[in-house]
Amino acid sequence: MLLAEIKKIFHHELDELYGADEVSSFFYLLIEHYLGLERFILAIQPNLVVSKEDENPLFAALSQLKLQKPIQHIIGHTYFMELKFNVGPDVLIPRPETEDLVRWIMEDYQETNLQNINILDIGTGSGCIPIVLAKNLENAQVAGLDISSKALTIARSNALLNGIEVNFFEGDILKGISSSSIKQKYDIIISNPPYVKELEKEKMSLNVVDYEPNEALFVPDKDPLVFYKAIAEFAQNRLTEGGSLYLEINQYLGKEMVDLLENYTFRNIELRKDVFGNDRMIKAIKV
Repeated sequence: MLLAEIKKIFHHELDELYGADEVSSFFYLLIEHYLGLERFILAIQPNLVVSKEDENPLFAALSQLKLQKPIQHIIGHTYFMELKFNVGPDVLIPRPETEDLVRWIMEDYQETNLQNINILDIGTGSGCIPIVLAKNLENAQVAGLDISSKALTIARSNALLNGIEVNFFEGDILKGISSSSIKQKYDIIISNPPYVKELEKEKMSLNVVDYEPNEALFVPDKDPLVFYKAIAEFAQNRLTEGGSLYLEINQYLGKEMVDLLENYTFRNIELRKDVFGNDRMIKAIKV
């Protein structure tokens, strides 16, 4: 079959669900992944014929996209801050707004005179945050914590994939982390914990709700800051004096987060918006 005909089928089947631009993006990602073809191939070879064998994975992916399975899960990877990361149903797919949080940390670090810095990422998932920081921050010792052993397996594979050394370990921030797991203090603690209220679930896309780990997304409506309370308490004990806490937050709970951190006696609290104009990140300094 002509590759151009397969592209037309993708648009016919998926445009109403995703929109034409996103469907084109899916198609080009798939032909690059499965066939090793670059996106401009149809411009220079409009009559390119694809074998039956090569068609099969494309049409299998089409069926999965119709069920709203994330394209990142179909091809098994995504990119975050220009690095490649393996992903799957056991970890959240890294998102653009989290890149803003990482850039903030990197900018702040470059303005300091610290020669060595210890960093901990709580709820590390795919390991995207600590791996990027370890890649870009000279002399940084970086660790990642997660409750899920399956997530940590993926995180470790991503560290190997990118040639980066990160200390990943298992623990539940809500139950407290044993002193045997953590024997030091940190200059920076970061977290992108679960923060979506259960009542917000109905507004979310099926490709998120049905395919990404709900335990990494949702919190009880009655206690939406449950993870932030635990992290703030942990940070009080494990941040160095003057150390920084960086958090990704629910866009509707900016004021509540400022109040929470003030109650835990953090200072220099700064709330920032993400690329979409929503309150998404907050930084605080330990007194």
